[in-house]
Amino acid sequence: MVGGGLGGALMAVDLGKAGYEVEVYERRQDPRRGGSSAGRSINLAISTRGIQAMERAGVAREALAVAVPMEGRMIHSREGRLAFQPYGTEAGQAIHSVSRGDLNQVLIESAERLPGVRVHFGRRCTAVDLDTAAARFEDVETEESLEVRADVLVGADGAYSVVRSQMQKLDRFEYSQSYLSHGYKELHIPAGPRGSFLMEKNALHIWPRGGFMMIALPNHDGSFTCTCFWPHEGPHGFSALRSPDDVIQYFGTMFPDALSLMPTLAEDYFRNPTSSLVTVRCSPWRLHDRVVLLGDACHAVVPFYGQGANAAFEDCTVLSECIGESPSDLGRAFARYEALRKENTDALADLAVENFLEMRDRTASRTFLLKKKLEKGLHRLLPFWFLPLYSMVTFSTLPYARARKRAKHQERWVKACAGAAAGLAILLALVWAFA
Repeated sequence: MVGGGLGGALMAVDLGKAGYEVEVYERRQDPRRGGSSAGRSINLAISTRGIQAMERAGVAREALAVAVPMEGRMIHSREGRLAFQPYGTEAGQAIHSVSRGDLNQVLIESAERLPGVRVHFGRRCTAVDLDTAAARFEDVETEESLEVRADVLVGADGAYSVVRSQMQKLDRFEYSQSYLSHGYKELHIPAGPRGSFLMEKNALHIWPRGGFMMIALPNHDGSFTCTCFWPHEGPHGFSALRSPDDVIQYFGTMFPDALSLMPTLAEDYFRNPTSSLVTVRCSPWRLHDRVVLLGDACHAVVPFYGQGANAAFEDCTVLSECIGESPSDLGRAFARYEALRKENTDALADLAVENFLEMRDRTASRTFLLKKKLEKGLHRLLPFWFLPLYSMVTFSTLPYARARKRAKHQERWVKACAGAAAGLAILLALVWAFA
């Protein structure tokens, strides 16, 4: 297993429970040794798909113990007004905010408790041999080189996967990557006295500003992880803020209620990196019965539907089930896995970009709020016929492609009904006027 991040760690648990011998090689050092990856990752929003995958692996209870449920969005206007928008259509529906590092540690420890799983940290993959399912690793501290051979090589090494980059050299391998003009930077709101939350605990906070935004997700220690999604260039871009005074002044104008909660804002801004937002698509995801890709290595998406980790965890479930159905023919299992997942992760990639526009531009508009109220009303009236797209994606395991297709069909039907109702209203008004 090349990569011991979220998808790689959960896949190691699944395979270990199935009786396989698994060697996991992770570039980063063991998170339990201390240190911080602050500023290099976005807090995760774990929802139904991810929870079910972790339940299957027997790690959900431990994972959710370090998470905070978020029942809706809290919208912050420039004037400091707050508006809460529930996520679900039913009581108790929530997504769960969790630190990537905390969740990864839970999954790694669960994998290491299995007798057939071994995790090696600080091992950077430098080359792979697809024909022999071999990989070469370099110790990040000593630079010592090590070659490992296996029956199967799983590429779970992220959007800039070394395994996939080698597969890209194969004939007829399709690959594309696209970047948003926006990037992201992580900031911090510390906990209040005695670990208290300085904002609403059970909400995902959004400061939509039309074309850009900031969000904040709660951590179980009372702090919030903030993420700025801004253009790289321009007057509202990262490049425009060049000094601590620029940062303080800008936040005082655009995010004044957050500024008072961020005592280390300027320090965090210049210490933490500005990172890019990339979408990756490729095909095929596997080579015969020797190599298979997982998670961001084959379908990286931007984070605006909160589904990146959930989709990787769903990969683990589907791949494990396919292997279980064809343990003696892994080539068939890998092909079946890709056939079940490729269309859906492509649909998710489109949904994630579309939701960015919604979060930054529309969540504060009256039209958006009326639309959400209409969707919830239709769901209550016709619960088996009408399901809001967000609910299908977040609170069900309906395949992403089917959810997107169903949402488009529902939207056409609703527009047709609305047009018919408007026409009827005009007709009745005319009848009344000339009666």
